Amino acid sequence: MTRDYSQFLNTPTPATGDKRPLSALDRLGWQGFFSQQTDLDEMASHPPVRITEVNRNGLRAMGADIDLVIPPGLEATVGDWLMLDAELPTHSRVLERKSLIRRRAPGKDRKVQLIAANIDTMFVVTSCNADFNLARLERFIAMAFDADVTPVIVLTKIDLCENLEDYVAQARTISDLVDVVPLNAKSDTAREALAPWVRAGQTVAFLGTSGVGKSTLTNALGQGLEIATQAIREDDARGRHTTTRRQLYFLPGGCAVLDTPGMRELQLTDAATGVGDVFADLQELATRCKFRDCSHDSEPGCAVQAGIAAGEVDPSRLERWRKLAAEEAFNSASLAQRRAKDKSFGKMVKTVKSIKSRTKK
Repeated sequence: MTRDYSQFLNTPTPATGDKRPLSALDRLGWQGFFSQQTDLDEMASHPPVRITEVNRNGLRAMGADIDLVIPPGLEATVGDWLMLDAELPTHSRVLERKSLIRRRAPGKDRKVQLIAANIDTMFVVTSCNADFNLARLERFIAMAFDADVTPVIVLTKIDLCENLEDYVAQARTISDLVDVVPLNAKSDTAREALAPWVRAGQTVAFLGTSGVGKSTLTNALGQGLEIATQAIREDDARGRHTTTRRQLYFLPGGCAVLDTPGMRELQLTDAATGVGDVFADLQELATRCKFRDCSHDSEPGCAVQAGIAAGEVDPSRLERWRKLAAEEAFNSASLAQRRAKDKSFGKMVKTVKSIKSRTKK
């Protein structure tokens, strides 16, 4: 029997306090943004499914009465919505994404690694101990801004911290647009602290290094998920890798939660907008410099250096901006060059095939 998908077309995102029953697709995070990209005929022949897990064997996809593994080959990531081709799953259509979190993949080939798609809120988790790193937090926030995802900084292990106010103050210097939530991931109040973002129809993600409490927080939201966790190493406060794959969990209230492995290396690419948003104050100040190409070092009439002299600009923040902007520009240029090279190679192959075809005739 063909399933009736008419109720899922142009479905609005469930609002806070919405008491209507949640459908199977609602619980997976289906929203009006996705329903507007399809129609009833396509949904009947190619039902919508969401990628909930990425591993070496392929992509796990779930939908209404559907749970399968799609073999490797489909260019999709966890959180993606597909219109499933049951006969040829790797030919399924990937719907346009609301958001896409990505980074430059570790290694020397400068490929782009897709982290997650269609995330509404990114909880950037860090501990109030030696793991805390302002520059790393700025990278995560820049990645979120560039992906059009709402970032929230979550400070954990506050029960073991003697100077919480200092950590909160540092985190708040990153951007006025980012909320900072200090909590104890193991406490009964953790779920309540994150409740404003954990709502029906929403997808949230926990990102950060290992051992900061991402899986513990996922367990707290799910109440019974029982995701394995481990304690941090005492010598350097670094965590052990417990979560080994990116996986979506679905809460009874209709919110999807993404738990991810620890991410210590984070290099941005094609994220100039996100970097600019994080350092919007410095970029605005730079527009007042006497010279357009001011490097904010020793040029006359430099508004940024004047801000430093007046105690209004933190010199270390300027250095982090320079470093991150230069790194992003380098990675993006390298990526553009590789794309141009691939395009050129493709044209050459096409030309050779055309010549061979004419020769045979």
